[in-house]
Amino acid sequence: MTEAAAPAPERPHSALRGVLVPLALAQFICSFAGSNMNVMINDISRDLNTSVQGVQVAITVFLLVMAALMIPGGKLTDRYGRKRCFLAGLIVYGVGALLSAASPALGVLILGNSILEGVGTALLIPPVYILTTLYFTEVTSRARAFGVIMALGGIGAAAGPLIGGLITSTLGWRAAFVFQALVIALIVLLSRRVRDPLPPDPTSPFDTRGAVLSAVGLVLLVMGILAADNNLWLMLGLLVLGALVLVWFFRWVRAKERAGEEPLLSMSLFRDRTSNLGLVTQNVQWLMLMGTSFVVAAYLQVVRGYDAIQTGVIFTAATLGLLASSLAAERLAKRRAQRTLIVTGFGATIAGIVILLALVGGSPSPWALAPGLLVIGLGLGLMLTPSVNIVQSSFPEEQQGEISGLSRSVSNLGSSLGTAIAGTILVANLTTHAYAAAMSTLAVIGILGLTAAARLPRQPGAAAPPSDVAPSA
Repeated sequence: MTEAAAPAPERPHSALRGVLVPLALAQFICSFAGSNMNVMINDISRDLNTSVQGVQVAITVFLLVMAALMIPGGKLTDRYGRKRCFLAGLIVYGVGALLSAASPALGVLILGNSILEGVGTALLIPPVYILTTLYFTEVTSRARAFGVIMALGGIGAAAGPLIGGLITSTLGWRAAFVFQALVIALIVLLSRRVRDPLPPDPTSPFDTRGAVLSAVGLVLLVMGILAADNNLWLMLGLLVLGALVLVWFFRWVRAKERAGEEPLLSMSLFRDRTSNLGLVTQNVQWLMLMGTSFVVAAYLQVVRGYDAIQTGVIFTAATLGLLASSLAAERLAKRRAQRTLIVTGFGATIAGIVILLALVGGSPSPWALAPGLLVIGLGLGLMLTPSVNIVQSSFPEEQQGEISGLSRSVSNLGSSLGTAIAGTILVANLTTHAYAAAMSTLAVIGILGLTAAARLPRQPGAAAPPSDVAPSA
């Protein structure tokens, strides 16, 4: 972004609501897309003559494409403008949804859902967070706006199985993609009220090599995890190669900065300890959410034999929990430090996983999962917004494009890792024991997130807005 341009002044509440609605809906539909396929596993595998692992690959690649391209997507907003990138992302996403609905085979589904919808999401999500930061300049209004967006994002992920299950059971799994296309069309119409507060800068440089290196490195890491149940040596080779490519990427970034050139991602983004810890918590939160969603949905359908609607209804507990804690997030933020909310959220989410493990083995009823899913939803809804606010508010306006891309990339990488890690453990041996192993792995990863949250500074309430907080040296 151009540093000389001033952020938009705070507009009347009615005008701001008109801007917030399409932005929040965009986050909702992208999160919905990441989880609604979990209840279609049996239907898609039968219709397209594929396996549970094939559907897992489609879901993981969608999340991975988002993660790999989110940082470049954030940088492109500087050159082409936030509104233009937002609309371009919506159009690409809509085309991908329609192509997915007409898929004759798994390959076409991967092209439409995993590739096109993933690319569209990477283009449209960074502008959501940048525009929110620019439009909502007051601390309270910004926290409220982020709360709405993250609540709809979390609800989209948690309610994806329920909505997807209802649509799949009544109209078929292809109709779920038509539903996504219709929502995208609605967002395009509503976004007519959105104006870009800052002009695009066509001279803004774009680090093509950095974009390729970062994307390739992330793809190799996640594909290595997916290869774990097929070939141990292939898995190790892909993981090592991915790590080497990412090391190459960071060396390239440092070299460009020393030469006085603008890299894809400034290393100054990693010099703020609070932001770094916040990024870790974001990654683990979405890893636990998407990992739990895939494992529980696959277990219920493949091991227990439940259909899409039955599986989706069971996830209502998680949706209700997330909705309840998200709605209370703004009130709680006035009384409790963000660190406290994040730590409590992790504690509740881990407790929910323990409940899932304790109750499912002793009861044949699928409703034995409801208490655990409810607690998980409560925990996630409590901490999603504070984690985003901590990260976004650690940087000034001119770095919002970079940090928004990095933040969303880290979150979506967590989503893809959750589906890849927990899903691979489950798919390798679809039994109750594999389910327990996958959920136990998520609980252990959750403890790592809790440890990072406990190291956050003790802040009394909401973080200061980005324009007031400079990155630490």
